[in-house]
Amino acid sequence: MMKKYLWALVLLVAICPCAHAAINEATVERAWKKIAKADGFKTIAVTYVDDASPNAWVAFKSADDFTINVTRGLMKILNTEEEMAGVWGHEIGHVRLGHYNKSQWRNVGWNIGSAILQKKTGQIGQTLGAVGMNLAENGFSRRQETQSDEYGVKLLVKAGYNPMGLYNAMKAFKDNGYGTKSGITNWFSTHPATDDRLAKLQEFAAKYGK
Repeated sequence: MMKKYLWALVLLVAICPCAHAAINEATVERAWKKIAKADGFKTIAVTYVDDASPNAWVAFKSADDFTINVTRGLMKILNTEEEMAGVWGHEIGHVRLGHYNKSQWRNVGWNIGSAILQKKTGQIGQTLGAVGMNLAENGFSRRQETQSDEYGVKLLVKAGYNPMGLYNAMKAFKDNGYGTKSGITNWFSTHPATDDRLAKLQEFAAKYGK
């Protein structure tokens, strides 16, 4: 009987690989300080937001007026420091590449509204309405997102992290049900389809990780 329960536990772990994912505040802050230092970015305290949605963002107005934010929801789905570092590198990329200067300033991060895209309702009207809301809340284009992904990978390497850190973070989003897909709904999304983004991140990691 005991053996039966042990096998059941093994099976449960096998089919729920995300169950043990989580990083703590110390990990978040180590990743932020290391990435910020590698980039020459001003280091400030991280703001923790009690929100179940996985998100992190730089709320940026100027080099002397910004905040660094991360939700508890994101901390729950990430596994490693290098994944968090990849997310921070991506967000710093938006700042360094001048994306905030090319659009109205918003508190834009890893797309809190993406939960609408990944949780299928089966009702196209509701989905399109939700995606439209997501688009209105997001100030970056798909091209800018890809540029920031590339910047983030380069910054990971510069900081001494595994260049696959950002890829693994994005994979964690996908594995936990957060992401965008190719097709009609993605026409309205400013973020590239998740699978396309993962493929590009692999390319960047191979290119800059040598």
